[in-house]
Amino acid sequence: MRLPGLPLRISLGVALLVAVVVLIVVEMRGEEYQSRVGLLAVASDNSAESGHARYGEVVALSLPALVEVSRSPSVLRAPAQELGTTIDDLARRVSVELVPASGLARLSVRAPTADEAAQAATRIAQAVVDVDLLAPAARLRVLDRPETTRTAPDRPLASGLALVGGVIAGLAAYAVAHLRRTRPADQVRAALTAGGVRHPVAVLPDDDPGLAQRLAVLCEASARPARVVAVVPELIARADELAAELPDKTGEPGDGDAVIAVVPADSRRQDELATVVGALPAVATVVAVVMC
Repeated sequence: MRLPGLPLRISLGVALLVAVVVLIVVEMRGEEYQSRVGLLAVASDNSAESGHARYGEVVALSLPALVEVSRSPSVLRAPAQELGTTIDDLARRVSVELVPASGLARLSVRAPTADEAAQAATRIAQAVVDVDLLAPAARLRVLDRPETTRTAPDRPLASGLALVGGVIAGLAAYAVAHLRRTRPADQVRAALTAGGVRHPVAVLPDDDPGLAQRLAVLCEASARPARVVAVVPELIARADELAAELPDKTGEPGDGDAVIAVVPADSRRQDELATVVGALPAVATVVAVVMC
């Protein structure tokens, strides 16, 4: 069984790493609970003479102020002292949702534990009721007991974020690795063209597990003996190793040699490849370039 290529393995590793990091970050945020309680505006006992129109007008104009009142220091001071926190910290955890055309508001409070969230919601709701914001036409009434749910860590959301982040990071890593591998190959092809080679030439990485077999197939197709040429002195040893792995002759030899050029992967040195290729005899045919 052949292992996946290096770029694919790198991209899979990056994707897995990013996914794990996202999950760890979400888990490190700790648990958070949200408790929600309803506040309903009802007509006060002494507003019957004023009629329904006055009640509706007061509720419509005054109820939106509940958003700011619920976060005001005068409302939060006593609940903050009971919960052992600051007014500013408690204000950041409070939110109010107004239900349109209903006289209903939902007050929500977030806290590290379910008991703290329920206690804070109850205390703040009662403090808001005590302000008597809608007097004298109406008053606020607390509905039922607080409803508490866990909001963090949101494991389904964290799993989705980890999956999306991992996929994006993996694709990006694969694209970068692919560009790093193909860019030198483009430089090699440009050098071959500059050296006068007009036919397609295979550009192969030296770490290819089936490199010798692929080179043998190319030499057999050309029906010429293989000749491995190093374009720089430091690659002569590697060229000799490749030559030893190839057959001296393949099939019925034609005129000239099937040349395999061994070049450095550094794209800044591909001018030497163009010089070597240009100096080859006319009967020689370049069939492959091996990048080391």
